[in-house]
Amino acid sequence: MWHMHQPDYRNEDGIMQMPWVFLHAIKDYYDMPWMLNRHTNIKATFNITSPLIEQLKLYYKNPQHADKFLLLWLQKPFLLQEDEKKWLIKICKSSQFDTMVKGLPRYEELYKKDSFSDEELLDLEVLFVLSWCGMYLKTHNTEVKNLIQKQREYVQEDKERLLEELSKFIGGIWNFYKELYVKKLITISTTPFYHPILPLLLDMQNAKKANAHTQIPQNYEKLQEDATLHVQRAKALFYDTFDYETDVFWPAEGAVDTLSVNLLKSLGVNFIATDEEILYKSLHSKSKKLIYAPYNYNNMLMGFRDHTLSDLIGFEYRYKEANEAAQDFIRQLQQIQNENNSATVFVILDGENAWEFYKNNGFDFFEALYGELDRSLWCKTVTIDEVKELPSRELINLAPGSWISGSFDTWVGEDEKTRAWELLFLTKKDYEHHKESLDENTKAKITDNFLAAECSDWFWWYGSDHYTNFSVEFDAIFRRHLINIYTLIGMAIPNELYIPICKYQSSTKFWIQPQSEITPNIDGKRDSFFEWMGCGVIDESKIFSTMQSNTGPIKKIYYGQDANNLYFAFEGDVNDLCKKGMINIIIDPIGLNGTISFHQKEMLLQGIKIKSACKEWLEISLSKHNIKQKKIWLRFEIEENARSLQTLPGFGELVIDLQDDYTKNWFI
Repeated sequence: MWHMHQPDYRNEDGIMQMPWVFLHAIKDYYDMPWMLNRHTNIKATFNITSPLIEQLKLYYKNPQHADKFLLLWLQKPFLLQEDEKKWLIKICKSSQFDTMVKGLPRYEELYKKDSFSDEELLDLEVLFVLSWCGMYLKTHNTEVKNLIQKQREYVQEDKERLLEELSKFIGGIWNFYKELYVKKLITISTTPFYHPILPLLLDMQNAKKANAHTQIPQNYEKLQEDATLHVQRAKALFYDTFDYETDVFWPAEGAVDTLSVNLLKSLGVNFIATDEEILYKSLHSKSKKLIYAPYNYNNMLMGFRDHTLSDLIGFEYRYKEANEAAQDFIRQLQQIQNENNSATVFVILDGENAWEFYKNNGFDFFEALYGELDRSLWCKTVTIDEVKELPSRELINLAPGSWISGSFDTWVGEDEKTRAWELLFLTKKDYEHHKESLDENTKAKITDNFLAAECSDWFWWYGSDHYTNFSVEFDAIFRRHLINIYTLIGMAIPNELYIPICKYQSSTKFWIQPQSEITPNIDGKRDSFFEWMGCGVIDESKIFSTMQSNTGPIKKIYYGQDANNLYFAFEGDVNDLCKKGMINIIIDPIGLNGTISFHQKEMLLQGIKIKSACKEWLEISLSKHNIKQKKIWLRFEIEENARSLQTLPGFGELVIDLQDDYTKNWFI
C-alpha cells in the first residue's frame, strides 16, 4: 500500500500557503501508478487522503490563483517585495541536493548563492520546478525536456508555458487512478477526512494506554462527533472523485483502538491496516515474529504491515544500487516464504516523500523491483480487494497504538504537542458555549476549521522529535484555524493564539552551530568532553523527519576549527566501519574528491594534510594551510565493501567560512 497524503495548506480564503501538493503532483502522484503500470502483473493499493484530493483539484486551471507560491513564482522578479523574494528563495532552495539539484548544472551554481539578480532568480525559479518534475514528465513532456536542456537565461514566457503544461498534466491524475482501478490493477483506499488520529479524538486516554509514561492534556475533550464527521466526509469525497464507494481505510498514522475500529465498522469500513507492533501488543507476544495473514477483529479485517520490509524501501534502499536493492528485497520475501506457508505480506509506506532521496525519483529502483516481482513464479502482488477474499485469522484483543513504536508519543506528550491540544480543546469549549447563537452556515465553517486543526501533521512537527525548515509556517497554519473559529464566533481572539507554539525555529532542532574554536586530539577516543566544547553538532537522526527513521550508521556529526585545521567527529555504529569502512571527502570549490579508510592514520589529498583515527568514534582533521578559498562546501560519503551507506550531512552541503571569528554563525 502506497500512502499519498498532504495536510490542508489552505487559509481562510482558500489559498494554499505551501506548494507541496503541486510539487508532489508533478513528481509522485502520477509517477507511482505509472511505474507500476509499466509491468504486466504488478498490483498495489494506493491510499489517497481527502485533503490531497481536494487540494490537487485546485491546480486543474489557473493554479496561481489558489497557491501563494505559484502566485509569487509567476510574477516578474523585479515586482516582488523583499519579504516575498526571501520566502520564494527559501522554497526554491529546498530541493534535495544530491538527488534533485545535481545534474542541473545551473541549479547547482545558484543553489550555493545567497543573493540573486533578477535574471538569476528567474533561472532559480524555473530550475526548482523542473527539479521536482518526475520521470514521466522528464521523459514524455516536450516542454519539460526542452526547458531542462536550456538550463539558463530563462524568460517569463518559459514560466508561463511550463505552468500551463503542468496544470494540464495534473488535471489527469485522478482519472489515471480510476482507469487502473477499473482494470483491477489497483485498489484505492482512503483515510478519515483531515488525517486525524482517531483514537486521540475519541479518548485521549488511549495515549496513556499505549504508553503509561505519556503526558496528556488534563482538561481534554472527547470528540466523538468530529471523529464521525472525518469518516463520513472521507467516504463522500471518495465517491465523488472515483465514482464508487470504498470500504478500505488506512487510519491516519496507522492509529487504532477499539473505539475507532468500532466507529469505522459502523460507517461501512470493512478493512483497515496498521503496524505489526500493534499485533505484537495485541497478542502480548514477545517473539516479534509475524504470522503473515490478514486478521479479523470484531468483523473488521486488518492487515499488519511488515515494519522491516516497509522501512527498507522507505529508508535504506536509497543507499543501494537499484538491482542490489531489488534482489535484497526478493531475498527477504523468500526467507518469509521459506518459514511461512501461503504468507500474505503487507508492505505499507509513504508513497511520496522517500523518492526525493532516490536517484531518478526512485524510477531505477522500481524498474528493478517490479521487474523481479513480475518474473517471479512463487510470489505475486495483490490488491487489498483481493486480500479480502483470503482466509483470515481471528484476533481477540486489539491494543491501542500507531505505526511508530506502537504508541501515540509522536503526536502528544512533549510540551509543544500538548500545548497545541490544549489550545484546540479550549477553542472547542468556547465554541460549545456560543454555538446556539450561531447560524448553520457559520457553524459549518467553524466545523471545517476544527476538522482541519485536528490533522495529525501539525502535532507531528511540534516538539523536538522532528525537524522541518517550515515549522514556523506549519505552526501558523494550525493556529490560524483556531483564530478563524474565534472570528466566526464573534469572540475576542485570545492573545495566546498569536504566540508561536514552536519554541525552536529553523534548523535548531537538529543543528547546533559552533560557538568557539576547538583543538581536539585526533585519536578516535572520547578523551574529554572539553576537547569538543563549543563545536557544532548535526543530529542526522532528525533530518529525514517526514517519515521517521534513522538514516544510516552515523547518527551525529561534530565539527569545528582553529587557525590551522578543520575538525570532524562522526558518532554512531562505527565498530565495523573502523575495520573496513571508507569515507569519501568532497570539498568544493577546490575540487577535492578523495577517499580514505577509517583506520588510516595520515595522508595527503591534493596537497591537504589529513589525519584520522577510529576507535570509539571517527575523528578527522584537515589542514587549512593549502586552502586559498575563504569559504568551502563539504560532503562526506560513508562506504563499506564498495557499498554506499550514507551521505553526510543529510540536508545538503555544509558551508564553512574558514575565517569565521564566531561573531556570527556558520550557515548552509
